[in-house]
Amino acid sequence: MTVTAKAYGKLREHLWRGLINIEDDYIRGMLCTNEYVPNQDTHDFKDDVTHEVSGDGYIIAGMLLENIVLTYDAPTNTLQIAADDLIWASSTITARYLVLYDATPATNATRPLIGYVDFGADVVSSGGSFTVEWTDGIVLTDPVT
Repeated sequence: MTVTAKAYGKLREHLWRGLINIEDDYIRGMLCTNEYVPNQDTHDFKDDVTHEVSGDGYIIAGMLLENIVLTYDAPTNTLQIAADDLIWASSTITARYLVLYDATPATNATRPLIGYVDFGADVVSSGGSFTVEWTDGIVLTDPVT
């Protein structure tokens, strides 16, 4: 399965304006179905994200990323984000996307989007664990290069 990670287009602006502090804010990962259509150009806050998954064992609004580690790779000019694995135990869900966002602000209209991971196909758990492993982290490709 080919996994693709992309940054939302407004990420740089949100970082420069101080709306996101990756290491100090509450960064969450939420799962969405294949009905969600990510738009790097127009999606900027959580209220733009639709079709969050639902099902047994899933936590609405996603899980908090813990122990975030940022690594910059100079030869490729990429930023890699790693964290503890996200595990929805004993879950029955189907997801296509993982959306990363800053949950620190008070409302969905002010919670900046960071990036998303396209699993390449639906991933299903049926009474088992749905796990997002951060073994090598994810590289957010820059939409403006």
